[in-house]
Parts: sequence; structure tokens; C-alpha cells
Amino acid sequence: MVSKIASSLLLFFVLAPNFGYAQSSATGIVYADANANTKRDSNEKGIAGVAVSNGVEVVLTDANGKYTLPVSIDTTIFVIKPAGYNVPLNEFNQPVYYYVHKPNGSPKLRYKAFDPTGPLPASVDFGLRAAKDEKNFTTLIFGDPQPYTIEEVNYFARGIVAEVKGIKNVAFGISLGDIVGDDLDLFPPYSKAVAEVGVPWYNVYGNHDMNFDAKTDELADETFEHNFGPANYAFVYGDAHFIVLDDVLYPDPRDNESYWGGYRKDQLDFLENYLRFVPKDKLIVTSFHIPLLHQNENTFRNADRQRMFDLLKDYPNTLSMSAHTHLQRHNFYEKSDGWHQQKPHHEYNAGTTSGDWYSGEITPAGVPDSTMRDGTPRGYAFLNIKGNQYTIDYKAAEKPKDYQIRLSHPKVVASTGWFTGAIFANFFMGYKTDKVEYRVGNGEWRPMTHIETFDPSYTWSVLKWDVTDVLFPGRRPSNPVNSTHIWRGAIPRDLPLGEHRVEVRATDMFGRLFTQFGSFRIAAPIDPVK
Repeated sequence: MVSKIASSLLLFFVLAPNFGYAQSSATGIVYADANANTKRDSNEKGIAGVAVSNGVEVVLTDANGKYTLPVSIDTTIFVIKPAGYNVPLNEFNQPVYYYVHKPNGSPKLRYKAFDPTGPLPASVDFGLRAAKDEKNFTTLIFGDPQPYTIEEVNYFARGIVAEVKGIKNVAFGISLGDIVGDDLDLFPPYSKAVAEVGVPWYNVYGNHDMNFDAKTDELADETFEHNFGPANYAFVYGDAHFIVLDDVLYPDPRDNESYWGGYRKDQLDFLENYLRFVPKDKLIVTSFHIPLLHQNENTFRNADRQRMFDLLKDYPNTLSMSAHTHLQRHNFYEKSDGWHQQKPHHEYNAGTTSGDWYSGEITPAGVPDSTMRDGTPRGYAFLNIKGNQYTIDYKAAEKPKDYQIRLSHPKVVASTGWFTGAIFANFFMGYKTDKVEYRVGNGEWRPMTHIETFDPSYTWSVLKWDVTDVLFPGRRPSNPVNSTHIWRGAIPRDLPLGEHRVEVRATDMFGRLFTQFGSFRIAAPIDPVK
């Protein structure tokens, strides 16, 4: 009998340290961290009605701030920051709102991820700090920083971050994926650079942020998660609910190679479970890397886009943000695309901070010009929210705030004879239904015609690299592609000799007016015989 008791006690002490690994649920308190010391003091009360998730299920805290959620051996538990509260920030100004439970750690991967995290704490608590609940606010949007080298991290820091360092009246920022270019050791230098902006910073997972040696999609984000937290999460500011989703399937389930745009079922289950707690009059902002738009199913899985649209069908105020293409465009989805509402769903496919992958001539700031293939300058955006409505502004790096249109036209035009030149306007944030007009001198305003074509100025900037007999510093830009925001106007043929001013004005989808000026000269033709 004594021997049996001794054996049982020995077995208990051997297994006791592992009891936490077998736990099937986690419990904790979401509390008001009044003194901001990131631990719950005896006088700090729980907060009721706060959403907490394990990445799939979403629950609300009870009257005492308590929650319980299922866990596995690979679970990240996170609080969904509600309006009127903030979460702590780490040394890189990244929000700390999650607890990673991986008792076995990450699988062996080329880039560092998680060591074994040990057993779950008895209570996984999250402290929130009271903050002013702003209904009107601005956020800073970066598309694809995507440095492949430490030199390119420095380009990002000097060419983008330095321009917005210490910016005022911005609630937070978000990078829309491709945080780096395949070298995941660059995550910390990137984080150090973007921390200089000085606002809380969220990050989206992109196809160049993956562990390429991962065997399953669930494990391809291990190093990203180690640096930034979960790849699927949400947070609330004012009347806007921001939902961030990883839409990169890797390995591609069709051939077990490369990647495919889309979602796993559990990711869309998370979206569905969270939306159960979101009132229908709120603004829903979904952020992901690969745009939903596709000409065929080779780039994005139809069924996943459709389920997403199905889940959003009762929300009249929505916006999606993506990057990935290194172009800038607006995509609108209608009923023919599977969207259920009369008002189309707007996806802003943002221009990138890396532009055309850090190519082109070197600017006065000492970084590549890196204009994108559609003629959009390298830059960043501002999402301005008022209640459940929004506007978007684009800022070209190293340019004035009002630089929204680039004109391309001849410098000199013969007064007589056959002429095929024209005035082209690249309205960087334009959409084909926008009103764009021009006039020459004090003449009448004339409508410009929207066309999809190469940006002439960008095309010339590329051709210079092909005809030069002296090498330029830097790297040749990519070949041009058709831009979705080009307008054309004819040059009047009845102008007198001399200099003439060109004025272009464009009204965007939000009703705002932008102008740009240029000039050309009408000259007498030269007789080719002389």
C-alpha cells in the first residue's frame, strides 16, 4: 500500500509541471490599469463587455471583467481594444494586447520564432488604460515598406519615416504587409525605424513576411507573430472597428508551392464571431495585404472573398485597405462581384512607401525616387475618419501636400501642321468616374477623357536608363504598366505664338478639388528644307 502511495506521489510530481500544457481553456480578467503599471492591483476593477479572442472564438467579458476561452498548444489570446481605452506599447510603439501560448515552441525554422512558452498562467489578464474616445481622428497608412537589405531599411527611414517623425494629430499607424522583403531578420530594424514616427503602430502580414520553410499555412507566420503579435486581430477607435486579416495562403493548397490570396476557414470564423458583437451602424475597416480584385481565380480564391462579402452584407459603412501591387488604385465591388448592397464596397489599394522597390534615380534626400509603374510617386496615405464616414489623402514623399496631379505635355508645339501630342494628367488618387477638367490660359474649362495607358512622364524616366551612355547611380525602374488614373486632353490648335499656361482641376470621390499647373510654348515651325 505504501509502495502504491509513493509511486502515485512520484508520478504526480513528475507530471505536475506539465499540467499546464494540457489545459483546454484559459481564463483571465480585462481590467482598468489605472496606474499603467501593466499588472492588476487589488483596487483595479474588471471591465465588462470587452471582446477577447483566441483567434477564432470571440467572447465578451462578464460584469467582473472575466472571460474564458478554449486554447490549444498553438494559441494566441488577445483583447480587442475597445473605444475609450488604450493598450500598453512596447519599446517600438507596438501595441501589446496579446498573450502567446505555445508550450512546445515553434517548429525549427530558418528565422527565429518562439521558444517553449511554458504552462498557462492561472489568469491571463489584460490591462486597459482609459483614453479620450475620439470619434474624429486620422491614421497613417504605409503600403509595403519591403526592404530587402539594411541599406533599404535606411532608405525607408530617411525617405519616409523622417518626413512624418513626431507627427501630430495622428491616432495610430498601420503598415499593410510586406513589412520586409523575405529576410525576416530585418523585422527588428524595421520596427526600430518606424517607432520614430512616435504613434502606436500596427502591422499586417504579407507574402514577403513568411517563413518559407513552414510546412503549413498556420505556421508560416511564426516569426511575424514573434515580432508583432497575431496576424489576425481587431481593435476599435471611436465608431470604427479595424479588423486585420492575413490573406496569404502558403503553401498554395493547389500545388503546395508559392502562395495564393485567400483565407483559412478559422480566419473567416474569427471575422464572423467578432461581427456578432459589432453594431450595424459602425464603420468596418478590414485591412489585409493582397487585394481582393482579380481577373481570374489565380490571384485570390473566389469562395473566400464571397464569404467575406456575405459576412459584411448588413454593414452599410465599410472600407477595405490592401497593398501588394506597388500601384495605387481604387477597387469597387458591386452586386455582379458578389457584394450584396446597392452601394459598392470600396477597397483602397494603397501606394507603397518602397514605391517601385527602391529603384530609380537618387533624390535630394539620398534615397531612390522609386516612382511606381503606374506613375504614382512613392509615398503614404492618411485615413481620416469622422464617425462612421471616411476620406483618404495621399502624400507623395518629398513633395508638397498639395501635389496630387502630375502633368505631362510637350514643352513646345508648332503653330501649324499635323500634331498628335496631348496634355496628360495623372491624378494619383483618382478613379475613372472623377471629374477632371483643363483649360489653357483663361480659356473655357474642358473635360478631360479618362484612359488607361502608361504615364508618359514615368515612361520617359525609364527610357532614360535605356538610352544613356553614362550609368546612373541606383537601379533601373520597372517597365511601365497601364495606370487607372490617367486623363487626356487635346492641345488647342488656335493658340497664338508664345507661352501658355495649362491648368488642370480634379474633383475626387470625396468631393474635394485639386489643381495643378504647367505651361508650353507655341512656336513657328522650322522649315526642314533650310
